[in-house]
Amino acid sequence: MSNLPIFDVAGSAMNAQSVRLSTVASNMANADSVSGDPNTVYRAKQPVFTTEQVGANPALQGVRATQVLDSQAQPIKRYEPGHPLADGNGYVYAPDIDPVAQMVDLISASRSYQANVEVFNSAKETALATLNMGR
Repeated sequence: MSNLPIFDVAGSAMNAQSVRLSTVASNMANADSVSGDPNTVYRAKQPVFTTEQVGANPALQGVRATQVLDSQAQPIKRYEPGHPLADGNGYVYAPDIDPVAQMVDLISASRSYQANVEVFNSAKETALATLNMGR
């Protein structure tokens, strides 16, 4: 906690968006993975955010990633009898991950992170200008 809570608010948002970016990266990296067992296939990750009070003022709210949940979507079942991971019936199972939706989430998280970097930098410049007023 700093004496200027704007840094705590912007920092909490940057941390939350960093978690979001990490989950998207994990989802994209595993989008083409397959398994011979539908119970062991990769499940897409989704962060859950909540607000949290920043500083002594209850009006100042930051954000925090409280958990990362696995998707409950059923895996995609594909018939590939020649695949080395195919089950006894010739099926492999892939995660139900939409790359387009993941890219939209990536762009949104990236822009949100960058916006909070700008807030952080503006607050820093304002604080420095205030400190230099007495010179």
